[in-house]
Amino acid sequence: MALPRGMGRLSENSVVSIKNKSFSVTTELEVDGDGAEGVIIAQGGRFGGWGVYAKQGKAKFVYNVLGIQEFRVEADEVIPAGVHQVRVEFSYDGGGLGKGGDVTFYYDGDAVGGGRVEATQPLIFSADETTDIGYESGTTVTPDYTAETSKFTGKIKWVQIDLGLDDHDHLVDPDERFRIAMAKQ
Repeated sequence: MALPRGMGRLSENSVVSIKNKSFSVTTELEVDGDGAEGVIIAQGGRFGGWGVYAKQGKAKFVYNVLGIQEFRVEADEVIPAGVHQVRVEFSYDGGGLGKGGDVTFYYDGDAVGGGRVEATQPLIFSADETTDIGYESGTTVTPDYTAETSKFTGKIKWVQIDLGLDDHDHLVDPDERFRIAMAKQ
């Protein structure tokens, strides 16, 4: 399903919780020749949250801890024009609440950079901020963009959040995605 204008204002409890665990965010994007800019998915706001977005054509991941610490990680390469799968994997350190983890970016299953998030938010992001896809409403997770500049410039075909152990296949198989979708009918 294409999300031409985005989806927004999803309450924190209506989206799978990524707190205190490893997770990945995979999306299929259509990027034109001008490059990608804007929010792919963001949860929370100024006082805590996370997001995957594009800036100057590169995929970025941000984790904001209580509005006190912000960790930004950027892919080494620009997202190419065309239809591509962009994946961000977060490998949680474990051993308790609010620990850090390593971030790795993949374009179409190939690693394109990564970095480190030193701490995470253990319990709740916000009582009134939400999850948005394709833009960010309310306050932004990072000052790297504004609510006005947050609209994604390409097309977001889908976004998938997975929890737990990674099977090290950094590409979501379209046939498997279809099988799961049909099983939920």
